Amino acid sequence: MNKKKIINDPVYGFISIPSELVYDVISHPYFQRLRYIKQLGMTHLVYPGALHTRFHHALGAMHLMSLAIGLLKSKGHIITEGEEEAAILAILLHDIGHGPFSHALEHSLVTGIKHEDISAKLMQDLNVHFEGKLSHAIAIFNGTYPKKFLHQLISGQLDLDRMDYLNRDSFFTGVSEGVISFDRIIKMFNVFDDNLVIEEKGIYSIEKFLIARRLMYWQVYLHKTVIAGEMILVKLLARAKQLSAAGENLFASPSLNHFLQNDITEVDFFEKDTHLKHFTNLDDQDIYAALKVWVEHPDKILSTLCQMLTSRNLYKVEMSNERAATDRIEFLQDAAVNLLGIAPEEASYFVFTDSIQNRAYNAGVGNIKILMKNNDIVDIAKASDLSNLESLQKTVEKYILCYPRGI
Repeated sequence: MNKKKIINDPVYGFISIPSELVYDVISHPYFQRLRYIKQLGMTHLVYPGALHTRFHHALGAMHLMSLAIGLLKSKGHIITEGEEEAAILAILLHDIGHGPFSHALEHSLVTGIKHEDISAKLMQDLNVHFEGKLSHAIAIFNGTYPKKFLHQLISGQLDLDRMDYLNRDSFFTGVSEGVISFDRIIKMFNVFDDNLVIEEKGIYSIEKFLIARRLMYWQVYLHKTVIAGEMILVKLLARAKQLSAAGENLFASPSLNHFLQNDITEVDFFEKDTHLKHFTNLDDQDIYAALKVWVEHPDKILSTLCQMLTSRNLYKVEMSNERAATDRIEFLQDAAVNLLGIAPEEASYFVFTDSIQNRAYNAGVGNIKILMKNNDIVDIAKASDLSNLESLQKTVEKYILCYPRGI
């Protein structure tokens, strides 16, 4: 069978599967599951085109890795065929541990367990399945492989993961502010002292990349309506879990039921294979199928939250630089109790506060290094003449207040 297939990607055009092992990894059920997990969770509630999947994104990142490795080799850097395949596999599998509506699920069903840790565990399982052929890929993913720059292509301030998701998310949402010159940036890649650097000519493309990232966070990832949708999902899953813990037998797929009925700690999750088996059976469809049935559930909290989500009658979200006043929160909670006919202790499902952070450039963690013409290495924040670039290093925190419409 010919496994060197060509895939038509809407963002990059035709992309190639470079080897038989890569084809076999893509064909594995762990990877195929990503077809049924949306890349942007609830963002389609604002941008109807944002229905692309983690599967799309992983293949796109794989393509960018192929381009980057080819470019670095053309500049005289020695990368063996084995290292090239390992780097491609590492970026292909970087998101394999995402669950349905990943960030909402991390808050509700598998509390405290990061998708990065699940990715690492699934990669170990795949390595056993493929008889150790992923060992180098795992070393690159973990940053333990001798050539540091290969890890920096996967995880850093200017990694190929970010490059693909900014490009892809702006394409599918139609938010043009996120468009970046990915091909120009990759052409400016170089390696100096075993670190990934950008040649001085590429400095303006990097500035645009960092500003695009900041704009995409506020316009797409942290949009008020997206937050409202995600918060409803977090709250309704928390309610479903509470009802299950009290002995209620809710409609759910067996794997979703497993997480509703069991309080699973991080240690438990990684020690017992049964948890991981159920996790790899979950995708967006499990959640949607359940909440469509829960709309008719006799529990008023659960049914109301499900109705709000399915009819897109979402929370009203206020975002500000200051925390909401306690008396305002109490007033809104009293109003929610009267409006919905619920008990005062249940008001926190409908009126609550939280905070969100955005930091476009995290200086000190995998800094973007500019290779000057005189071979000096300078941090992008110092090399750039853009006055607001240093401000992108600051973490911007905003406070949100959620409450039902109609109060």
